[in-house]
Order: sequence, then structure tokens, then C-alpha cells
Amino acid sequence: FHLALIQLHVSAVKSDNLQRACGLVREASAKGAKIVALPECFNSPYGTQYFKEYAEKIPGESTQKLSEVAKECNIYLIGGSIPEEDDGKLYNTCTVFGPDGAMLAKHRKVHLFDINIPGKIQFKESETLSPGNSLSMFDTPYCKVGLGICYDIRFAEMAQIYGQKGCQLLIYPGAFNLTTGPAHWELLQRGRAVDNQVYVATVSPARDEKASYVAWGHSTVVNPWGEVIAKAGAEETVLYTDIDLKKLTEVRQQIPILSQKRCDLYSIEMKK
Repeated sequence: FHLALIQLHVSAVKSDNLQRACGLVREASAKGAKIVALPECFNSPYGTQYFKEYAEKIPGESTQKLSEVAKECNIYLIGGSIPEEDDGKLYNTCTVFGPDGAMLAKHRKVHLFDINIPGKIQFKESETLSPGNSLSMFDTPYCKVGLGICYDIRFAEMAQIYGQKGCQLLIYPGAFNLTTGPAHWELLQRGRAVDNQVYVATVSPARDEKASYVAWGHSTVVNPWGEVIAKAGAEETVLYTDIDLKKLTEVRQQIPILSQKRCDLYSIEMKK
């Protein structure tokens, strides 16, 4: 099936972001994409100083637009993420909509991005955001999909559980920066893909050098053999690729790690 990743240029004007995102979703659908994904924080600038101002309830304005365009285009739409307000708390939340416009999944970023690399970058999502407390999967006629947001990709156990639960495609809307992006963005995707013999897709905002937080860009798709099969640059673009589940089956037959795990010695489990 055809997958499209929308590497959106995100401005400070929410209505513009929504309009452009929906326009690019329509474009991707017209080119045959069955699953379309938007980047992390697609309706708002990324930064702790913005989350409260741009936050919405779910359902709300942004998710209503996503629902409508998913139904109009008859696709599965992974709505990147938006700042969500619920009961006085803020979350970094990804919603997924099916071809009938119904919400299929809501993933709140589980691992908050609190880092300090002296002389390079310091960032603390936990100053404003609360963490989600569940893993999120959804079914499509094409395959089962597991969701994470950005920093979630660094936690290998989460991807392993998705693999155990039958996910064949993992999608991470994310916004790595100019320090962690060149170092780890592709490495982490290839690691998650080859460890679990799944497809891994990451969706970044386009790079905006004038933003307070500059995203790395380079939305990417990696196959179960660990090969990069599609990769964007830094600018706004729609990245297309075919997900071939025969390839996934071949890789698992050739190197049958899933059946050769020593579950008598170790295991990873989902607690809730």
C-alpha cells in the first residue's frame, strides 16, 4: 500500500497550518496514498512557551478538520500531534482518523523530552506537559500500526511490544533538532526497524531556521531489513513510499528472530 508523510512547514498561525495540512493531505490522497501522516506539533510552533496558547480539547477545531479530511479523502490519517488540554493538564497528543471520519486512536506522548546537552541544547517538555500513560495501536485493512511521538522512539521496549502485538508499521511523528537529528534520527529508526523486523516511518516538520526550535526535517521510511527506502530533505514536501508486506514476511523467514527469542530467559511486557 501507498504511504505518504507530510513534512509540513509550521507557522505561528494555527488556521494557516490547518489549511495547508489539509491541502497536502488531499494532494497525497489524489496520488494514491492510503495512509497519510502529519508531523509532530503540526498546528502550532514547537516549544514549551507555545503549548498552553495553542492547546485544544479533543475533539476540537484541529481534530474536527482532520476527521473531515480523512472522510473526504477516504484514507487513514495520522494527525501528527497537537497540544491537547484536558482537565487542566496539557499533553502532546496524536489522533488517528479512519475513512469514515471516526477517531481510531489517541496517543499521548509517553516519554517527555527533558534533555540537557551543555553548549548545544536544553529543553524540558515536563515544564508544561504531562505524559501519556498508554501505548497506542490501530488496525487498518493493510496492516496494524503502532504509534509513538518523537522521543518515544528512543525507548526500544515500546517498539518491541508493538511488534509482539502484531504491528507491522510503526509511525513516529517527531521533531528532532539540529543536535540530535544528525546524530540519532536515522540510527534510531533503523534500529527499531531491524530489531523488530517492521517498517518504521518518522514524520518531521520542515526546517525553519527562524523558529525558536529548529527541526531537523528528513522524514524517513525504513524497511524491516534496516534499509532507508525514502527520505526527505529539510524543506516542505510530501514523501511517498510503498509498504510491501511481502518484504516483511521474507525478512522474518530469512532471520526468524521472533520465534528464536529465549522467552524462558527474558521477556518484555506491557503493564497496562
